[in-house]
Amino acid sequence: MGKIAFIFPGQGSQTVGMGKDIAQSDANIAAVFQSADERLGFALSSLIFEGPQETLTLTYNAQPALLTTSVALLEKVKEAGIAADYVAGHSLGEYTALVAAGALSFTDAVYAVRKRGEFMEEAVPAGEGTMAAVLGMDAAALEAVTKEISEQGDPVQLANLNCPGQIVISGSKAGVEKAGKLAKERGAKRVIPLEVSGPFHSSLMKPAANKLQDVLNTIAIRDAEIPVIANVTAQPVVKKEEILRLLIEQLYSPVRWEQSVETMIDLGVDTFVEIGPGKVLSGLVKKINRNVSVYAVNNLASLQSTVAALKGE
Repeated sequence: MGKIAFIFPGQGSQTVGMGKDIAQSDANIAAVFQSADERLGFALSSLIFEGPQETLTLTYNAQPALLTTSVALLEKVKEAGIAADYVAGHSLGEYTALVAAGALSFTDAVYAVRKRGEFMEEAVPAGEGTMAAVLGMDAAALEAVTKEISEQGDPVQLANLNCPGQIVISGSKAGVEKAGKLAKERGAKRVIPLEVSGPFHSSLMKPAANKLQDVLNTIAIRDAEIPVIANVTAQPVVKKEEILRLLIEQLYSPVRWEQSVETMIDLGVDTFVEIGPGKVLSGLVKKINRNVSVYAVNNLASLQSTVAALKGE
């Protein structure tokens, strides 16, 4: 049997009603949602369960909502006796991975990502920055495009290296539009503007990173009990000092997801379990490597089928 990695989704996977079935079926899980409400001082759980979707999707709501739901599902996976050899998460999901690894307490993490969402929202006035997915172009060619546009005065850079032929760029509105146009001229298949409220994982997020550092300095970060594959380096990290540094850098650095998955496979992982709403990461893992097993745990039914499969029942 190879090794198991737990992977946790990022922003964009939120849906109204996520986690409701497990919260209703288990008082311990309901308590996870309740402790998030208490730490944040408002009813996050009713926003998660009842919506409305547009309020849930706001960056500073979506981030703690996804973290809370993913941690609730993680509790059920752990309860079933399934453990991970490695953990990783996409952007916001890295905080869930750190909770899974014992490096952050759940309530500290939920507070930190609420603040992270607020700072990301404040860093660039609405409408001034954006992101777009570029399909069918390799990283080096696209990096040359973004460099060219940035040097002309409109900042844009690679933000998420998700899987072969799928890279998200981020920056000023003009920078992203010009880079998208130039990428298509140079052979990109498609450029899809993303519904986001800001230029995440770009240099424009540096003001948010400075504020985030102040918040993270006030909470306890411990050495990880399970190696966490960091977004910034795509390498395992365990030491608390390094975890802190990489969480700050993560806000304005690319998410090296494709490389992170490759790293885990190189380390002997042959089974990936996505824990949290949606199936975005499961799809990316399959595009990166068709030979690994991928499971998505996003509700009670998928939890039960995944546990049965992993335990060979």
